[in-house]
Amino acid sequence: MATGPKVLYEFGPFQVDPDKQVLLCENQPVAITPKAFETLMILVRHGRDVVSKDELMQALWPDAFVEEANLSQNIFMLRKALGDTPEARRYIVTLPGRGYRFTAEVRTITQDGNDLVVQSRSRSQLVVEQKDRVASRSSITPLRLYRGIRRKYWLAIGAAAAVLVAASFFLLHRRRPLTLGATDSLLVADFTNTTGDPVFDGALRQGLAVQLEQSPFLSLVSEDRIQQTLGLMGQPADSRLTPGIAREICQRTGSTAVLEGAIAQIGSPYLMTLTVVSCVNGQLLASSEAQASDKSHVLDALGKTASEIRSKLGESLITVQKFATPLEQATTPSLEALKAYSSGVRVQSTTGDSDAIPFFKHAIELDPNFALAYAELGIAFTSIGEPSIGAGFTRKAYELRNQTSEPEKYYISAIFHKEVTGDLEKAEQSCKLWIQAYPRAEEPHIYLSGAIYPGIGQYEKAAEEARDAIRLKPDSPTSYVFLMFGYIGLNRLDEAKAVYGQALERKLNNTFYPPALYEIAFLQNDAAGMATQVERSTGQPGVEEVLLGLEAETAAYSGKLKGAREFSRRAMDSAERTKEKEVAATYFALSGLREVLFGNAGEARRRASLAMERSAGRDVQYGAALAFAYAGDDARAQALTGDLAKRFPEDTLVQFNYLPTLRAKLAVSRGNASEAIETLKNVTPYELGQTTASTYGWNALYPVFVRGEAYLAAHQGGEAAAEFQKILDHRGVVINEPIGALAHLGLARAYGLQGDTAKAKTAYQDFLALWKDADPDIPILKQAKAEFAKLL
Repeated sequence: MATGPKVLYEFGPFQVDPDKQVLLCENQPVAITPKAFETLMILVRHGRDVVSKDELMQALWPDAFVEEANLSQNIFMLRKALGDTPEARRYIVTLPGRGYRFTAEVRTITQDGNDLVVQSRSRSQLVVEQKDRVASRSSITPLRLYRGIRRKYWLAIGAAAAVLVAASFFLLHRRRPLTLGATDSLLVADFTNTTGDPVFDGALRQGLAVQLEQSPFLSLVSEDRIQQTLGLMGQPADSRLTPGIAREICQRTGSTAVLEGAIAQIGSPYLMTLTVVSCVNGQLLASSEAQASDKSHVLDALGKTASEIRSKLGESLITVQKFATPLEQATTPSLEALKAYSSGVRVQSTTGDSDAIPFFKHAIELDPNFALAYAELGIAFTSIGEPSIGAGFTRKAYELRNQTSEPEKYYISAIFHKEVTGDLEKAEQSCKLWIQAYPRAEEPHIYLSGAIYPGIGQYEKAAEEARDAIRLKPDSPTSYVFLMFGYIGLNRLDEAKAVYGQALERKLNNTFYPPALYEIAFLQNDAAGMATQVERSTGQPGVEEVLLGLEAETAAYSGKLKGAREFSRRAMDSAERTKEKEVAATYFALSGLREVLFGNAGEARRRASLAMERSAGRDVQYGAALAFAYAGDDARAQALTGDLAKRFPEDTLVQFNYLPTLRAKLAVSRGNASEAIETLKNVTPYELGQTTASTYGWNALYPVFVRGEAYLAAHQGGEAAAEFQKILDHRGVVINEPIGALAHLGLARAYGLQGDTAKAKTAYQDFLALWKDADPDIPILKQAKAEFAKLL
């Protein structure tokens, strides 16, 4: 690469920077396509000499055959950028039968360090200037042969020279295709839109991203990472990704290249141009362009250019052809719907799911068959704590999944089986097939680690998948969150904290960091750490209520029931302020279950009823049914249990966790402990699972707790002790659930049944020490004290 002084060109009010490929007019940037810029450089460097059409086409497209109309379009766009009109050709003149000539006086400015030297150079000297990236595509060795040769030899010699020049140019200046490695990533910039039609703003970039994501070869910089980097740059979250901003983000994220796009209109047709530029040195690495006859064919043209770029970046022709669903099928034939969807994606990554929902809804209003928009609506509603609403949109996306690209089919299948049918085995299979087809995609690993494996209690697998996701995309904040939760479930708290440190080093943010850090602080008896996370979450929709809910459970864990009630009320209010009805209902159900476990059956029934009035969501219904079962309202508990079985016949959590637990508790209430024990036999592979609903793993280990109670009822002290000890051994799973504290009391009762007074006393003392500041009027506390007194 050249290391000499930098050269700029000036003419009229314009300045041209070849290195940056920038055209300025009175120091203001002028929108121009990359190909039009190359055309300008050729003409400027030839000064006032005539450049033939053949010479221009050979320089602009050295390794491809294109029609002359493409050159005419570039000249048209260049004239438009320079302000030339048919009535006044100030810069570019057409010489019929000969070619084009640049007529303005051009000044060459050499910039060496801080000095600018204006060169008084002849126009012919401009011909031989060669400047790195632009030169590799636009330099011409002019065919100026010795003019004294007789006319009859001119054509033969000229033809031979043309062949030699073309061959030399092709061999010496041909751009080598860029081959991306396993760690390389590509950032997609916003399109330069000179058409004046705002529908292309955002829509084309989103469509291009969908097309490129079909590739198992390419890795794109995520929207979350882009937004975080914009914040570090001091740029607004809604900043346009202009070439300059995009290249800085590319450099900051350690990515490989920026993909820049441009669209221009020439009469009725549209010209689409894509260029890949190194974010290290600005070198042009690959380019592609296509023409659309009218607006309705723009997406088709975009798809063609995307496929060509994939090939030029080193992807095999086999995968380019195999994974090339037309963009109109992969997304939508409606540019307006695609624009609404792209706005939703941008808002989702900047201000959250709630604000993105209206955009996704508008997208499906414009195109009722827009599968991707339905899928994002499903995820958005689930993320804000409305999984029942989200399930309806996810189901629709699944019905339309054949109208998407290959990776989106895997994605939609995975979320359908997880969020709609609840079949975690099929969701796992979808993710594994996804990984097999797209080994560089981090999304299936993230989904396995955060949504699937915790539900069946496989925390080691969850951690492994999260580590794989981080390896594939180190700047994905969600992967670090799920790795933290995986390590928490495995009681590996120091490693969980170290993962958070790694995320901080990369300046990554995620709304689930505070709950994870709160859980770590609770398990390490760090009251100040818990208070810090609660304080930081104040006023943050979607986070504040989760932390308040955790505070409620922590208060109850220590027997401070009045404090737990207050925190629950605040959590409910916070959720209802943000219209998260199902989240609010979940807190009602949790508070009802807490009340009944502590002996307040009447209050438990009231709160469980209020929960069911607000939502019939799966987890809400389970919590309410369990509260009714403990409260002795067998009829309502049985009715809700039957409804769950009917509504969720394929749901892994319902069939292998919720229903056996409910049926076993009802059996214990009827005095049939052996039936309860038998009912819970098949739960063992799933009993460590946590719900993956909108709050946290509040219902973990209830099958184990109820089994322990069944063994107590059956007077099998040894077996009961093993169950309650299992809860105490899995603190990272049960966290601050009330049964984590009550397991000490269950263990004491189990040892009492065995006649082991010493161990029983120790277990009672552990429970009473934990509840030393508890509200004195809690019924279960009074019972525990009375039982302990009998042992003294």
